[in-house]
Amino acid sequence: MKHTTIKDVAKKMGVSVSTISRAFNDKYDIKKETRDRILKMAKEMGYSPNPIARKLTQKRSYNIGFVVPEFVNSFFPEVIIGAQEVLLEEGYQVLIMQSDLSWETERKNVKTLVDNMVDGLIVSLTSEEKNNTYYKELISSKMPIVFFNRVVDELSASKVLFDDFKWSFFATEHLIVQGFIDIIHITGTKSLSLTKNRINGFEAAHRKHKLKVGEVIYTGFTTEDGERIAESLIEREVLPKAIFAANDALAIGAMHVFKKNGYQIPGDIAIVGFSESRLAEHISPPLTSVKQPTHDIGRAAAQLLLDQINTTGVFIPQSMVLNGRLNIRESSVKVI
Repeated sequence: MKHTTIKDVAKKMGVSVSTISRAFNDKYDIKKETRDRILKMAKEMGYSPNPIARKLTQKRSYNIGFVVPEFVNSFFPEVIIGAQEVLLEEGYQVLIMQSDLSWETERKNVKTLVDNMVDGLIVSLTSEEKNNTYYKELISSKMPIVFFNRVVDELSASKVLFDDFKWSFFATEHLIVQGFIDIIHITGTKSLSLTKNRINGFEAAHRKHKLKVGEVIYTGFTTEDGERIAESLIEREVLPKAIFAANDALAIGAMHVFKKNGYQIPGDIAIVGFSESRLAEHISPPLTSVKQPTHDIGRAAAQLLLDQINTTGVFIPQSMVLNGRLNIRESSVKVI
């Protein structure tokens, strides 16, 4: 079966191939009446533009690479949904890869996407810092990149951030106001800005209330990390009155171990999480957590990336800081 080509349509219409091309690309220098006639004839002849040829002509793949640390928590899927809404509207497809919390896998994922000529990248880093040199090389080569959530300050790229300091402060202050003054903060890797900002908020709340700052324990971001820290605290016999965890996975892991060992929450130990996972409302007791605007984070990241892709002059990286709320539930309310 012979496929209809742009030359066939041009011959049938008695116009040049370039005129047919301008009609399909909706160029300004072609009359609407002419364009409508061409599109009608092309449809009757069974012709449609070759998407691969379009991509080659415009020097774009219309693919965006999306790399996240994991899919275990609902945070990253919700961010991706928000980003897809913006990108699909503009004709882009989203290629999603997860790093399994490994910096090596993350680098392989990014390299695969770059080798497949994506037009840009949206990335949330793993807990490692070892890919910074590689990202600097990509940025220097003009690869559009937006980082979100887990970022490193020294990378000169657009970023979508959450006000981690502010909401860490409020989460800690909530515990203090409830009467819990012996508070431990379980947090992630030192190199990430969100880790630093959440520690700063934790410490600032203590200073405001003229309290001795509680212990800060560094770990990863998984449920297993939370379980391991809780087991260590029990073994050391240094149980705090409350724990503020850097994310819900850590909080839920710790809760599981404490409950298994007969401790009451919040009677013996109050717990607050961060990032508002879908489990927060459904575990027992329901977990107090800081809600982040995941959908808006995704949309903002996508829009910043499109702005960079479409910039013809000098691009200046932009940073957006979004707000949230503290959802107070039973896990942190003092029993009277």
